[in-house]
Amino acid sequence: MATGEISLQDDRTITWRRYYEMTKPKVVLLIAFTALVGMLLSTPGAVPLQPLIFGLVGISLAAASGAVINHILDQRIDALMERTHRRPLPSGHMDNPHAVSFALLLAVAAMLMLGTQVNLLTAGLTFLALIGYAFIYTLYLKRNTPQNIVWGGLAGAAPPLLGWCAITNNVPLEAFLLLMIIFIWTPPHFWPLAIHRQKEYARANIPMLPITHGVAFTKQQILLYSLMLLAVSLMPFMIHMSGYIYLLGAVILGVMFIGHAFKLWRSSDNKHAMKTFGFSIVYLSLLFTLLLVDHYLVIYFPGLGS
Repeated sequence: MATGEISLQDDRTITWRRYYEMTKPKVVLLIAFTALVGMLLSTPGAVPLQPLIFGLVGISLAAASGAVINHILDQRIDALMERTHRRPLPSGHMDNPHAVSFALLLAVAAMLMLGTQVNLLTAGLTFLALIGYAFIYTLYLKRNTPQNIVWGGLAGAAPPLLGWCAITNNVPLEAFLLLMIIFIWTPPHFWPLAIHRQKEYARANIPMLPITHGVAFTKQQILLYSLMLLAVSLMPFMIHMSGYIYLLGAVILGVMFIGHAFKLWRSSDNKHAMKTFGFSIVYLSLLFTLLLVDHYLVIYFPGLGS
């Protein structure tokens, strides 16, 4: 080969990196973080190590299994989209038998770990969340309704509730409230990305809201959901689940999210869509961090509570 010549031969070898990529590690990391927050908020004292460790690993393995199943079921769609066509399956770096075996291995390991080392309620709820995301959302909702991300987001909102259940073996109002925050957050988080990628979704024949109802309507919905999100994010303070530190942070973050949504709504183009999408990830991470900070500060400094 002459100096500077580049080989065009594609490396189709299946390596551990291909398996790792199919698990959507960044998404799983966010899921694990919100599950951990649910665990730590579930009790005012020290969290028992066994359900914390095995619960966190089990929930993460189930999320990874759902991600792999999503790769398998969406490979035709992924091949048509710029953002996803290099994924292992559409690019030919992974085959279906290996992917299916990997997804099953992750799912079985998750259920065994949660069922034997945590509790059966957490295992059952995690299994329902896995089925909801991997099959109900991916196979039906995503392909048949522009409200796909709204109702499909219910499964993705489950991790903090699952984390809470892993420690306490029950699902009180506070756990459902954490789920509700992520449930309301999901549409204004995802729709800006759908606006940015609308041509790709149209080519893949996926009925995302910007395609079925137009970009202007989608921008309006993002703004409305950001307003609802601010209201829902204040509820932990209203039910005395958190104190003034969380309240102040939630208001600031909520106003900033609304500011991004308003700027996107008022813009004549779609340039602010990805900035809104990016901030939405920062928003959720900081909001749940605030819940933790407030939780432990209020324990040691009760005067900061509501």
